Amino acid sequence: MARIYSRAKGKHGSKKPIQKIATWVKFTNEEIEELIVKLAKKGFQSARIGAVLRDQYGIPTTRIKGIKVAKVLKSRMLYPPLPEDMMNLFRKAVVLDGHLKKNKKDPISKRGMEITESKIRRLADYYIRSKALPPDWKWDIERAKLIVK
Repeated sequence: MARIYSRAKGKHGSKKPIQKIATWVKFTNEEIEELIVKLAKKGFQSARIGAVLRDQYGIPTTRIKGIKVAKVLKSRMLYPPLPEDMMNLFRKAVVLDGHLKKNKKDPISKRGMEITESKIRRLADYYIRSKALPPDWKWDIERAKLIVK
């Protein structure tokens, strides 16, 4: 199957399922939850928390123990108000907007901005359907600048 915004073919086919048993993980569920909370209080996003747990603590995935990072953060009221992937797209759009203000004749960045805004709108449609965003939510670059900074 091809990618949406490029002519390249994407990786396809099934992946091996994650092993459900990791005998080398010596942490209990409570210890893993405390690690997640400690890293969240340091300001890490959920994807970064997973990478730190994998690289520094030897926990390949928290799902081995039946824990989800986002679920723990939501239960402890540490999850951000907007989803992480949407915030990353907001940051990208704000940087591109600043670049386009200085370089008005940059068509490649203009296309990148159009693609980023399209991704934001499609993601917003999904989050509105899943009730993570209010139904009257609209994309606005000025609001995004306020949220990001």
